[in-house]
Amino acid sequence: MRILLILLSVVLLTSACSQSPENDEVIYSGNPLFDGWYADPASRVYNDTYWVFPTYSDYYHKQVFFDAFSSPDLVNWTKHEQIIDTLEVQWADSAMWAPASIEKDGKYYFFFAANDVHEGQVGGIGVAVADQPEGPYEDLIGEPLINDIVNGAQPIDQYVFQDTDGTYYMYYGGWGHCNVVILNDDFTGLVPFEDGEIYKEVTPEGYVEGPFMFIRDGKYYFMWSEGGWGGPHYRVAYAIADNPLGPFEREEVILQQDPDVATGAGHHSVLEIPGEDEYYIVYHRRPLEETHHNHRVVSIEKMEFDSDGRIKPVQITFEGVPKRPLGNI
Repeated sequence: MRILLILLSVVLLTSACSQSPENDEVIYSGNPLFDGWYADPASRVYNDTYWVFPTYSDYYHKQVFFDAFSSPDLVNWTKHEQIIDTLEVQWADSAMWAPASIEKDGKYYFFFAANDVHEGQVGGIGVAVADQPEGPYEDLIGEPLINDIVNGAQPIDQYVFQDTDGTYYMYYGGWGHCNVVILNDDFTGLVPFEDGEIYKEVTPEGYVEGPFMFIRDGKYYFMWSEGGWGGPHYRVAYAIADNPLGPFEREEVILQQDPDVATGAGHHSVLEIPGEDEYYIVYHRRPLEETHHNHRVVSIEKMEFDSDGRIKPVQITFEGVPKRPLGNI
């Protein structure tokens, strides 16, 4: 009996040593995710890698290129510089911002806005293509995909969403109006809806810019930014609908400033871990010590849901999220 007690003690001691604080330490991403002034982050999972495609946050005349960032685990990030710029996009001269990325048939498509276009000017939403997420990207059509101002929506802040039936929708719009269009098979143009319309306005209450869409449990979650992007009260709200065209009735704000952490939290995207009910919100915010409207950084938080499927309010943090390797998925 005494021998058994001694053996049991050895086993318990060994187990305790293997669970030392050093082995249990959780590594966090930290916020901001990476250095530099960046905003409007578009995020995707490609193969076993996280990707973030942000706006370079500076004066319009300096916004003439895009960088990208990749990570295997949300903690360690690699910068891919100038994946596309105004030298490649001949119709763009400045204000390249708010990108969107999507993969189709082994090609990577990069949607962007340029020129802060107004009525009668050349600019709006463009599209580029590459063989890999980090580019280099080539202008796909040599002109804006959408140049005109339709339904009062400035052609910016596009998000490309593939529905379960394979249809590619693009939601876009600034100036308080949001349109949705259907992209053709090679993303070089638009195709009409069944009723013959090309553009449908789907603007929800409170919408300003920055639309985003995802599906969870058969429901369509439509998200957007409210308030002024240059001020502290920028924020994210959402709606839930039964189809990709709405109507989108506003639920509530789920991301906003915290006076103890940062201000101007908004213009986000959502990372969904493939095959898992696991979501992260990637957004920009303004550090407390910064007052310039362009001093913005990219951050990340966990996004969770209640038992009714509503998005829980997100608390912005300095810690960010725990290390999350993807593996082969």
